Amino acid sequence: MESRSSEMEWRELPYGSWTESHVSSWMRCIGIKEMYIKKLEEEEVTGPVLTTLQREYLSTTFGMKSGQIEHLLKNRDELVKSEQHKTKSKSDLCGKGSDDKKGNEFNLGQQPKLCLQEPCDRAETGNIPVTCSDNSVSTEVDLSFCDYRKFDQHEKDCRYVKHNVLPPETGIENMNVPCHEYKSLEIAHKLDSKRLQIKVASEVLRFACGCMNMRSNGTIHFGIMDKVRGTHKHGEIIGIPIKNQEDFVDALDYIEKCFKDSNQQCDARRCIKNPRFIEVLDKENAEKTWVIEYDVVPKASIVKNRLYYVGVPNFNEKNNKVKCEEKVPYYRVGANTPRIPDDDLVRFIQDLKEKDQQREEAESSSNQTAVELGEDQKRKLTILLACGKRLLDNTLFYIVVTNKFQPEHLDSISFLVPMNLFCVFDFDPDSKTSGLCGQYKKQKAVNLHFLDNYANESRLGNTDFVKSLQLYERTSWIFCNGRNNFPGGGQTCDEKTWIKTSKKKLKKAVSLICNDILPRRSFVVLFLLMSDVEQPIVETFHEFYAEMNGHDFLAVISESKENYKKWSSLAQVSCDMSTLKEISIVEMPLSHVDATVQSIQLSKNKPTRTLPVLNGGLCFLKSVEGAMLDSLEIISVDQCDDTKLEVLSKEEIQLIETYFYRGGKIDWINFWLADKLKCGAIIKRDAYREANTLLDKIAHCSSATRPIESVNISHHPGSGGSTVARQILWSWRQKVRCAVVRQCKEITTVCEHAVTLREHDERDKNKCLPVLLLLEDRNADYIDDLRRELGNVIATKKISQSVLCFILLICNRSNDPERMCRASPSQTVAVTHKLSNSEKPLFSEKLEQLKLRFQPQFILTFVLMSKEFQPSYIEDFVKNLLDKIDHSSLITRLIRFVALLNSYVEDSYISMSHCEASLGLATHVVGAKYHAFLDHLTDEARLLFIHFKEVSTHIASIRIIHQLVAKEILNQLSANRPQSDVAMDLINDKVLVNHRFDREEFLKFIRALFIRRHKKSRGDAEDTTFSPLIEHVSTERGDVQKAVDLMKAAYIALGKDALVAQQLARLLYTNLRFEEALEWAEEAKSILPYDTFVLDTLGQVYKKWFYHLYDNLEDKELSPERGIEIISIALKGISAFRASEKTPKKETVSLNSSYYGEVDVGCRLLKFLSGVDVFSNDTGKSELMKYLLTEYIPTEVKTPWQRFHLQLKGLQKCLGQALECISEDLSYFQTDISEEEVELDARDLEQVYKPREWLTKKSAVYAGCFCVIPDESDQAAESDSADMVGPAEKLSPFQRQMRTYKLGGGNVTAILSLLYDKKPQRAGRKLEKIISMYPENLKWSDLDQTEIANFIFCQIALNCTLHGSSELLSLEKLQDLSKRFIKKGRNMSSAIALFLLSLLFWPETSDELSSADTQILLSAINELQRLCEQKSQHVSLKKKRIVTHFFLAKAKGLNKIVHRSAIEKNVNGTLSERKLKWLGGEVWKTKEVVQLLKRVEGWTENGSLFVKGGTRDSKIRVLPRFSASLPNGNESVTFYLGFSFDGVVACDIRVME
Repeated sequence: MESRSSEMEWRELPYGSWTESHVSSWMRCIGIKEMYIKKLEEEEVTGPVLTTLQREYLSTTFGMKSGQIEHLLKNRDELVKSEQHKTKSKSDLCGKGSDDKKGNEFNLGQQPKLCLQEPCDRAETGNIPVTCSDNSVSTEVDLSFCDYRKFDQHEKDCRYVKHNVLPPETGIENMNVPCHEYKSLEIAHKLDSKRLQIKVASEVLRFACGCMNMRSNGTIHFGIMDKVRGTHKHGEIIGIPIKNQEDFVDALDYIEKCFKDSNQQCDARRCIKNPRFIEVLDKENAEKTWVIEYDVVPKASIVKNRLYYVGVPNFNEKNNKVKCEEKVPYYRVGANTPRIPDDDLVRFIQDLKEKDQQREEAESSSNQTAVELGEDQKRKLTILLACGKRLLDNTLFYIVVTNKFQPEHLDSISFLVPMNLFCVFDFDPDSKTSGLCGQYKKQKAVNLHFLDNYANESRLGNTDFVKSLQLYERTSWIFCNGRNNFPGGGQTCDEKTWIKTSKKKLKKAVSLICNDILPRRSFVVLFLLMSDVEQPIVETFHEFYAEMNGHDFLAVISESKENYKKWSSLAQVSCDMSTLKEISIVEMPLSHVDATVQSIQLSKNKPTRTLPVLNGGLCFLKSVEGAMLDSLEIISVDQCDDTKLEVLSKEEIQLIETYFYRGGKIDWINFWLADKLKCGAIIKRDAYREANTLLDKIAHCSSATRPIESVNISHHPGSGGSTVARQILWSWRQKVRCAVVRQCKEITTVCEHAVTLREHDERDKNKCLPVLLLLEDRNADYIDDLRRELGNVIATKKISQSVLCFILLICNRSNDPERMCRASPSQTVAVTHKLSNSEKPLFSEKLEQLKLRFQPQFILTFVLMSKEFQPSYIEDFVKNLLDKIDHSSLITRLIRFVALLNSYVEDSYISMSHCEASLGLATHVVGAKYHAFLDHLTDEARLLFIHFKEVSTHIASIRIIHQLVAKEILNQLSANRPQSDVAMDLINDKVLVNHRFDREEFLKFIRALFIRRHKKSRGDAEDTTFSPLIEHVSTERGDVQKAVDLMKAAYIALGKDALVAQQLARLLYTNLRFEEALEWAEEAKSILPYDTFVLDTLGQVYKKWFYHLYDNLEDKELSPERGIEIISIALKGISAFRASEKTPKKETVSLNSSYYGEVDVGCRLLKFLSGVDVFSNDTGKSELMKYLLTEYIPTEVKTPWQRFHLQLKGLQKCLGQALECISEDLSYFQTDISEEEVELDARDLEQVYKPREWLTKKSAVYAGCFCVIPDESDQAAESDSADMVGPAEKLSPFQRQMRTYKLGGGNVTAILSLLYDKKPQRAGRKLEKIISMYPENLKWSDLDQTEIANFIFCQIALNCTLHGSSELLSLEKLQDLSKRFIKKGRNMSSAIALFLLSLLFWPETSDELSSADTQILLSAINELQRLCEQKSQHVSLKKKRIVTHFFLAKAKGLNKIVHRSAIEKNVNGTLSERKLKWLGGEVWKTKEVVQLLKRVEGWTENGSLFVKGGTRDSKIRVLPRFSASLPNGNESVTFYLGFSFDGVVACDIRVME
């Protein structure tokens, strides 16, 4: 019976009133196991206790399983939420009697302190929708409840909020607690002054008489609903407009007219207080309204032994006179003030004595000062700032909102310094000069901003916007109301003007931070009210309260009670008073706050750190100075010494340790704790010792080989390479200065900061410790550019080349680290998954130690590492883990998505915010805590996922513990759902794709999944044509259509991404689906009409289509009619490539990728044309040449090829131009391409990686097609037999050009490539043949500029290979010949001609040139530099590396010109080592180079380098090259001179002693 009774009762009672049996009945109802119900009942879990239960308590105390806990807490939360927000009342609240119907619940939000004469079931807790009935009209409104103004006290900053609801009107409970009565005056306030006074006086005097007779305090309120009317509720604050406050004061003048006699009138005057006017805040209406309250205080000394009579005044409308009713006594009955019935009057008078006594006792007790037990401020501060954690660490960000600090407060802000301050909203315009900002800046770096900075008018993406303001790196200090003493704007204004001009800006800034930048629940907003509160700071509270969906993660600190009162009265518009009180620390001195917060902070506030110096001592680095070097994470000698070891519990240390052994990235605290013997030592792998040996060798060398050295760590992903690198920095931090280069930082910034770190607190720049810089996962371009930039600074600062300045520790992932190690063995160590014989016992011993302290699943990655990541072990581990997994659950779906991304995209992750959205987890509140995402994961998911904060965005995210585990998960789960379906589910998941927070990063990973190819050059195992996922789907599963469908879906999901469409076109044409490929290439073109890669892909579609048709011809001798389709497609391809060539170039692309395509198609088309039956007979070649090169058209092709004639006849000229453009580009720039280009480049591998060889071949093919000498073949052209060349005199100019082309002398690149032949004699003979093509008796006037240039280049190249050749001309003859290049007027010579002039006319001595020759030289060099600048404008930095072809030697004549290959043969080592010697300037120190090259004397002037010209006043500007930059000031220097297409260049610049 009891349980049945309990079951009935818990449904009717609010949970706050439940007993243990009610709770038990409720748990049975929701299906909790009986064993747990009994345990909870034994522990006396009542309703209020139920709301505070936590997961850890249920698990440890009762041993509840996670499923039961999950079910219980979920239902508990729904119960709380439903009672707070969803309960609907069906009672008619118009009456004031008690409620006797089930469900008629009138809930008060914050349980205000009430005194009720009668029990009132209506007063319970919650902000609820209430349904009321009035005249059959039903409405539903959300109610917020509030408390009264303090009785009989003047509160300057007391305000009410419109539509909030006061507690019900009350009767007498005890004499001191006031009773309350409401009058709306919603109609009466419109009365004229006299009538209004009478109305007010009648209500006040009646109520006051009742209170005085009852000896009870009381308040009558005007502007509060006294009954339910329409949409208004009983007790609802509506406020009334007041024309004249004196009307309410003057209403009390009726006391003298209405009370019985002069004594009573005098008493009434003393008991009835003057009206209080309380402002009513209304967000929706600017009109001011008020609540008017009269307090009645019938003190015992005044009312003792008296019964009061009043005759309430009434206005007689007939005679316009005031008439008082009969004077009668009133009293309080419940919430009403009726007349005392005559029958009860005698008894009432008799009871007055008792009432007087009660009144005296009540007054006596109230006069005794109650000892108020203050709340635990430290605990409250900890809860508010650490969000339930025991300590303040760096896991949360903080946003501070503050107004003006007083000078005495500025000494108490130390607690702010260790806090992770994201930004500060500062309403003090003087904050920088004399306030908080200026004081904080002394210890931490800040960026000063205005609200305008957060407007993002440039519409930057989220990542770029964060980067532009340096958010996360330095505290953003936002001056919200101007900034004094700043000329750049930001004017201070008053409150009203601020609301008009700045409120919208504030709203946008708060919205941006809360919704787009900082993840939910990752930050706390702290309001520091340090001076008088004004409306703007309150508006900031409103905005944060709205954006953060409530008061959780908000905190308020106010030292002044008065400031807080004003604040809370204004802030209650958003948040009720009792909730504000919960989140506020009031009347706690800031010095106490400072000391209290510091006591719970994990780190001490250290203003300085220490760095090593050369003499073995230490120097100080101020924290603010270190923070300014924000591109570097500096590792100081005393790194982590600011950690308070005494506050770290054993469990917290274990958490730090297990995070690392589960696969998390190692932190400096791990090394520090290990050094302090607070956790186990970290294993030092063989690679650590090898790298240390290399570093020792570099650092302890008496004279450095080069000022910038490097050590490479190439490692398998997840093999501990990053740990090895950090171990090295940790162990070297006392010997050298160490830093990690942060991601996404400009090279110039990194260089500047690295130099500053090196020279900090040192006097002699030549006597500083080197800086050890860790660069992780950086491409070769970045490292080369950084090395070059550092080298320039070293030279500029005149630091000796024998001083070691920087050591680059380059730690890169690679799928084949051993191959990368072999490529550069003297500088590289490899870290693999395989353990050496010396490492195996270390790992085995460590594993046994860890097993004694942790379960294997908590150190999973270390267990796998100990097993060397054996495929069989990983397979078994994953199989066991997934054995009982629910394949249909959302958690398993999430595991698939993360595994897919982690398998194919390096460094990929999914943000916690995305995960919560995917799992449908609402951010609902229980008390002050949120349901953690972790709590919703299955046991399997908890083991597989590792949680971390992404380095650059600080976003809480998840990934699989290891990439190999992710691949195995994907492999095994593919049995149930193929990878293609998983990928399709991922990109079709609208919730994930459209989730606003961190969307850019997520879409970046999706894009990489479909676009990023594998490249050996990046350390991948193989080169792939498409992304590995697409290759897996289309090749391994043989489902090309599925791959196509995936790419189409990705195209839509990524917002119609043109580059996805481009890749899809490539996929389709690779699989011979040319019509579809053409559609997608056109689609890409429609989105990016000027993108070179997109336009090039359109040409590639036609090229592959043409090749396919050509290669599958059944009849090799076609008729003209049958060749129409093939010719049409080929010519469309050439047109597409030309369109790409003419497009304005962007910085991300190469200049000439489409020229390659045009040459390919053109050469193949010529071959096809030669096979058409009209041109395939004995005279066919001559016939074809005649057709292509003249106006002649054979009858057989005239009609069928009518629309092709024009294009075909221009084919030879266009192919020649394309080849020349490629040659010129290769003459200017180095041939390697950037990583960005690799993904999009559709050229053949030979075109990408061996363009010079390709050009030579294609030049020969092109020339072979247009050579008309009978029986000539490729073999003949390459033959050493001189008679195959044929008599040069018989050749026409065009035939001569084609012959030289075929022999390799048709362009500069082809000629220079002969100099790289490993057999110089063979190259020399080829050059002699080419030169022999120019007959001796030929007049040079018959040659055009290009032929002359090629001839001179052949002469120079021949001199470099065969010095004594009979074909060689003297330098003087070549100079005379080159003078034909000189043009007057605007018709400038070509870059090749200008290059030759600079090369031939450079003097062997400075005084040997005539003034005319000097002018030629100067003009050529100036014009070369101008042309190069023009050409380089739209070229990527990677491509801007100009090739230096020749150098000036000590010899005379032509022998003064030395080709680059002569120097390169003296540079030994692997490719990367040779490259390093060039970059580091080591080349110039080799014995052979010193003997060969001539050092030229010059001088520096205003940042430029010059040498003397031939005449007295002339000077020639020389450009610095490689790491040797210009020294500061004006110096005399020497250098080696090089010749390139950007002018003459200086290498190895040295200041003359």
